Amino acid sequence: MNVEGSKNALVLFSGGLDSTTSLAIAKSEGYNITALTINYKQRHDYEIIASKKILANYSDINHIIFDIDLTKIGGSALTDTNLEVPRKESDGIPITYVPARNTIFLSIAASYAEKLKIKDIYIGVNAIDYSGYPDCRPDFIASFEKMINLGTKSGSQGSLFKIITPLISKTKSEIIKIGTELGVDYSITVSCYSLSDNGKACGHCDSCKFRKKGFLDAGIKDPTIYQK
Repeated sequence: MNVEGSKNALVLFSGGLDSTTSLAIAKSEGYNITALTINYKQRHDYEIIASKKILANYSDINHIIFDIDLTKIGGSALTDTNLEVPRKESDGIPITYVPARNTIFLSIAASYAEKLKIKDIYIGVNAIDYSGYPDCRPDFIASFEKMINLGTKSGSQGSLFKIITPLISKTKSEIIKIGTELGVDYSITVSCYSLSDNGKACGHCDSCKFRKKGFLDAGIKDPTIYQK
């Protein structure tokens, strides 16, 4: 809940490894948190289930689930079931890229933040161990922050938004170490692009590979349940 006069943050929260770590960091920094989960009709709904499970451990966090249907746009293996999630590394930007996803997500986050009079917006983007998505880069974040401060009532009146990206320059192993120190239960986070019907990770997609390597490099046991 937004508390007037105290530190308030809106955290974009998917239930994944990065966003959960980002939320834990915001919590450790003393923020009152509103978590925003975008249900965009992605390939599986385990992200939504995971987000609810994780936030069950945080009774003081307000959770908003916003529904939007990006299958109407398609163009990604995460929103079009006719496209297969690649099992091998792709050249260039992979087909799992969702067109303008972070632009859409941050726009929704900015709308809620302005309504709730929250100035700090957390997003768990990472530009080190990632699939090369252009909307995870520092230049994009800086540009978007400038845009919302130009294009909102709040920003135009001098009450500026700040987009906080605590993980953007961290390796996956560094992220996992930080989260582990903050008590994150990674066993209920979801990273896989191609989960089985019973929620097991494929172990082959880009996201699974970065996750597995992150735990290995961090020297921490990977709690993920993978498909055999």
